[in-house]
This record gives sequence, structure tokens and C-alpha cells, in this order.
Amino acid sequence: MITLSDRDLREEQQFVSTLYRRLDQMRDQTTSLRDAYLRDSDGTPGGRVQRDIAYAHHAATLQSLVLAEDRLCFGRLDTAAGESVHIGRLGIFEEGPGDRQLLMDWRAPSARPFYVATAADPLGLVRRRHLRVRRRVVGAVTDEYLDVRPELLARLGVETADVARADSPAGESALLAALNAPRTGRMADIVETIQGEQDAIIRADRSGVLVVQGGPGTGKTAVALHRVAYLLYNHRDQLANRGVLIIGPNRTFLEYIGQVLPSLGENAVVLSTLGELVPGVRAEAVDEPEVAAVKGRAQMAGVIANAVLDRQRMPRVPVPVPSAQGRLELSPELLARAQRRAWGGRAPHNRARASFLRVVFNDLARQVAARHRRGLGAELPWTAEDAADTVTALREDEAVHRALAPLWPLLTPAALLRDLLSDPRRLAFAAPDLQERQRAALLRPASAPFTVSDVPLLDEAAELLGPLPADRGPGPADDGAARDYAETVLDMLAGEEAHEDAEAAGDTASDGTGGIVDAATLLALQADRVALTSTAERAATDREWTYGHVVVDEAQELSPMAWRAVMRRCPLRSMTLVGDTAQASDPAAARSWARALRPHVGDRWRLAELTVNYRTPGEISDLAERVLRRIDPGLRAPTAVRRTGVRPWFRRVPAEKLTAVAAQSAAEELAQSAEGRLAVLVPPGLRAAAAAAVAAGLDRAARERVDVLTVAEAKGLEFDVVLLVDPDAIERGSRRGRSDVYVAITRATQRLGVLHSGPTPAWAAD
Repeated sequence: MITLSDRDLREEQQFVSTLYRRLDQMRDQTTSLRDAYLRDSDGTPGGRVQRDIAYAHHAATLQSLVLAEDRLCFGRLDTAAGESVHIGRLGIFEEGPGDRQLLMDWRAPSARPFYVATAADPLGLVRRRHLRVRRRVVGAVTDEYLDVRPELLARLGVETADVARADSPAGESALLAALNAPRTGRMADIVETIQGEQDAIIRADRSGVLVVQGGPGTGKTAVALHRVAYLLYNHRDQLANRGVLIIGPNRTFLEYIGQVLPSLGENAVVLSTLGELVPGVRAEAVDEPEVAAVKGRAQMAGVIANAVLDRQRMPRVPVPVPSAQGRLELSPELLARAQRRAWGGRAPHNRARASFLRVVFNDLARQVAARHRRGLGAELPWTAEDAADTVTALREDEAVHRALAPLWPLLTPAALLRDLLSDPRRLAFAAPDLQERQRAALLRPASAPFTVSDVPLLDEAAELLGPLPADRGPGPADDGAARDYAETVLDMLAGEEAHEDAEAAGDTASDGTGGIVDAATLLALQADRVALTSTAERAATDREWTYGHVVVDEAQELSPMAWRAVMRRCPLRSMTLVGDTAQASDPAAARSWARALRPHVGDRWRLAELTVNYRTPGEISDLAERVLRRIDPGLRAPTAVRRTGVRPWFRRVPAEKLTAVAAQSAAEELAQSAEGRLAVLVPPGLRAAAAAAVAAGLDRAARERVDVLTVAEAKGLEFDVVLLVDPDAIERGSRRGRSDVYVAITRATQRLGVLHSGPTPAWAAD
């Protein structure tokens, strides 16, 4: 690598200034287009929807252009064919005839040599140039010469004697600068420093399930995010309308990565934790390990199915139905027949209720008709108008509502799960295969908040229940739409046997759920959607939305029930699963990718491994490998690319002084640098005390640079300095406590300190 002269630096500055002038022009044009839609539309609902969609599109484009400001251009390729092209965050073209390209998007296929070309395989490149641009100023330019044939170098105006063939990875100086930069609390993109093994994963085919296995610091998360940006760029037609779902381990993690994709020009993405996967639920509480392990089992799908069945059990004695028409009665045989009719349509519980009620109202109306005939004789026949009036009266009768409500109630997933977990009788019926102590552990008050482990159960319940009817009216009997009402009358007039014959012949409309949407329902849906103008917004509010691609970070933590919920979001199984089985800490997590994925895709998945640790210095990585061998002697930590010369330190502290010394140590570590972030990682039981000690022991500026977290909260994050407090307590805290210690150690990018109250941990010794 050689450094160019001031003349070459000025030439690059002149070009970069041209790029920024064009970027400013694009921003102004997009702002004008966006603001044009602030004015009202033609006043129709359709016009308002089109206005909102267009406004959102231009607003998203403008955001991408604004976020492209930083490091807009970071590279240049000079080819053996004599062509030159600059590489950057997005594609930029000149305005005017020909639309000459000024800047190539890093995701374009032609940009790939920037990341993977080597001196051994230059892929048609003579020179790869790295530009360091900050605040629109080119601060440095570094070149790598990959093909040093004299005639090719002469074309670039470079003397052969001035060139040294690069033996180090492409862009090593840029990579090391990024690795040593202080952390800000937000993940930075790696678009300038993507390495070869990372690039292969980023550009891998989008079809099927790709598992990205890699130890701490290998850049799994960054690779997954850049893969999303790459897929959206190269498969826009297939993915933009369906969007991409990214599931992260916690909300802190999602905030940490939140700006990466917008900075790469992409917004058709939904970020969610597992606890937020069901719209309307934001679960953050965590169950005790034993409870979480039970809730995560695959057999809980059967428990939820039994809980729904429990709400459809029919009485074995006649059910009296008081009404304005007189006292009526539903026999056990009639209720069983109504239940079979509802089950026959294979519709979810709430949708099947219409079929059940249609049979019930049919019978009730027949009873009224029979009473009419007995009272008035045959001289006044029972007409269709009489039947219609009777059905209307029954549907509007509150006494009838109250009598029918318990038979087949409308249910929400939340109500079903609350009832199940707060009622020993319901739980015993639904979960006969669980041990009594396990059922006792699951029981809790109905008012208890939902936990993260509950969300897959809620999703399972939602799948079995189906949505509530769009127009429920005042009571449970009012969910019959106009078609159900008409079919009830037809049943009465034509006789139920003829109706069942029609169903057997394939009359799909007979169960009341044939997919026809009436005007009222359509208007209700339209009213809900007018304000939802982007793919991400629409997807985030619709539990049944299926995505074009799904990414799961820390995927090794998913329980079997969680996998079921995730797989529903992507029936085509276009997925990127990122994780490290050695870091699994969830009590219900699988111990291998094969075991986790077999129920859903069999062996139809592929594995890509990341083997280089870019985050953790070698001194800390050596320590982490000793912890890793205690988890599984056959495992090896990824290879660290750098060493800092600073070894991790250990300090024995009385248990009662751990939090106070942690605050003091944090102050000492922060004093070594005016920038960067520090994490104090503690057992859950010490979190509150440690946070209070840090708040009391540091000034305001220092407190803003410190995070006090449990290991679970720190997953996926990285910090300049980590203070690990009481690792023995962390290890004892769960069945996979050693994995938690491994995770904690590998959060640091520069320095690690360990405070322990007992003997020095066994893994600390060489």
C-alpha cells in the first residue's frame, strides 16, 4: 500500500465535492416531491390513501439521502480494462442526458471485487482505493495494487518501484481503525470494511434457510443487516411489498442496531423482539427458568389446542333459553350437532362460531314456529317474513345472548391464556401430560403481566382462534353476518337435511367464512389502513402478515414454541438465522441447529460459518476460549485479528462491597479515555444495587457512558470496556450459566475487568 501525493488527494476531493453537490440536489428534489403531497387529495378515501402512500415513499427516500451524508463515498476501483468507478452508500447518477453513473452502490454485483479481490485473484482490478471521508472532506486515501504489471500501472501514472504488493487483508488500515474506534452506543455499519467471508454470506442466495454460525465478535449481526440491505437492493420487486422482519433478543439491542439499515438506504424493515411479535403485546417480563422451559416445549401447542377445545365443550343436559318468544330449550343432541357443523368447516374458533350459532338459531326458530302452529293452527302459515322476524328478535334478545355466551364464546388470545394459566381446572384439562408440579409452576393470577415466554403461546392461540368478527354488535349472538342470517332462514324453510346436502356438495359459502367481504367490513378495513402508509407500518400491525424475508439474531435462544411463531411469519422459508449455539442461555433453547430446525424444514437448510473475531482482542479471546472449553471441550473460539497488549485483570472483593467497588472501578476505567462506553455486567439480583452505586459514584457525564446490565440484556451488544461482577453467581444462576459467562466476557472491544467474591475463577488461569 502507498499513500498518494497531495495532487491525487485534491483530485479525489474534487470528485467527492461533485458527489455531495449532486446529493444536495437529489435531497431538494425529493423534498419538493414529498411536500407536494402535504396538500389535500381529491377528498376521496382512495385519494387520501394514495396521498399518504406517496408522501411516505418520498419521506423514506429523503431519510435515506440524509443518512447517506456520512461517508457517502469510501472506495474506488480501477480495472485492467482501463475503467474507474467509485463505490459508496448508494447509487448516484448525473442529471441530464445519458444519466452517467457517478457512484456505484456497494450492493451492486459489480462492486463485489472491492470486498473480495486479492493479489492472488484480482478479479480484473489493478487498484483498490480506500477513501476516508468525514464531513465532506477527504482526509486520507490509501491504495492497494492487486495487479502490478508495468503496463497497467503506467496507465494509472504509477511507477512500479513505488508499489508494494499487499499481503494483508483488503483495507486493513480501515478495518483496524473501525475496530479501535470508541463505541457510541449505536452500531455502525461496516460497509467500508466488509471482509471476504462476510461478503460471501451477505450476497448468498435469498432462498431457503441460511444459518450463520459464528462466535462472539465475528460480525454476525452486522453481516445479517448488510445482507438485508443487499437483498432489498437486488430483489426489490419480491421483497419491498412484503418487507423484512428482523427479530432481536431485546429492545436495547434493536435500539443499538436501529440506524444501520436506514443509513444503508433501506426502510422496508420491521424490528421486533420476540416479546413484541404479536401486535398489541409488548412483553418484557421474564419467567423463572423452570417456567420458561415448560412454556417453550413443543407440547405446549397441544396444551393451547386443548384450552380452545375446553371452551367448546357442550353441556350434557338441556340448556334453557329464556327469550321474549317464551322459554326455549337446546338439547344435548342439538348442541352436539351444531358443534360438529362448526368443526366440519375447519375454521378457527371465532370464525367457526357463526356456523355453530346458525344451527342453534335454526333450532330456536323452529321451536318458535312449532309453538306458533300449535297456538294458531294451520290457517295462518309460517312465512319467510315470520322466520326473518323471529331470527331478528332472537338475535336482539339480551336474554338469549346471556344463555348462549358460555356455549361457544368469542375469545381473544389474551383472554384464553389468562384463563388457562389462572384456573387449575382449565390447566389440568388442557395439560394432562404435564407433571403436577409443572402445572403448579405455570399457575399465576389473571392480572399478571405477560412474559416473553407467553408470546409464542399467544401466537399459537391466535392461530387457533382466528380474529374476532369485524362487526360483533352488542353481544355474542351478533357476529352472524347478513349471509349467515339469510342461511338460517333458508335452513328453516328448506329443512336442515337439504342444507347439509348442499354443504357436502361443496357449497363453500355455507359455513359463513367463504371469503366474501361485505361493504361494512371493507369500509372498516379501509378506515384502519388509511393511516398506515408504509410496508413496515402495515406489517407491524398485522399478526397474519407474511414477510418476504425474516432475520433472527441470537437465534440459538429460540424455544420450540418460539420457532413455531417465527416460521408462521415466512411460509416461503426465506430466512437468515444468526447465532452461536455455545452462547445459548435460554432454558428451552435447542442444543443444535439441526434439532431446532428439523420440525420446520427438515434438513433443507444450509450453514455458513464466520471464523474471525473482529471485536475481541486476543488477550480477552484467550480467556474466552478457556470458558468455551468448559462448556464443550470440542469448541474453539474464533481467531482474533488483533491484540492490544492489555491483559484482563481480576480483583477479589468481599461480597458486600462488590457493587461499590464496581462503581469505583468504572470511574477508574472511564478516566483512561474521554470517549467510549463501559458496561457493568451483573447477576440479576445485583442489578438494582449496582445501578444505584454507579449513579451515586459517577458524575453526570460519566454516567451517560455507563450501562449496568444483566448478561441477557447485553446480548448482541459491544462496549469498549466491560466490568464483569461476580461471575460465579452468574454461572450458578441458570442451567446454562457458563454460556452466560462466555457471553459477558466477549462483549469488550478493548479492556476487561473481573470482580469476584470467591477464589479466582478456574477459567482465569492459563
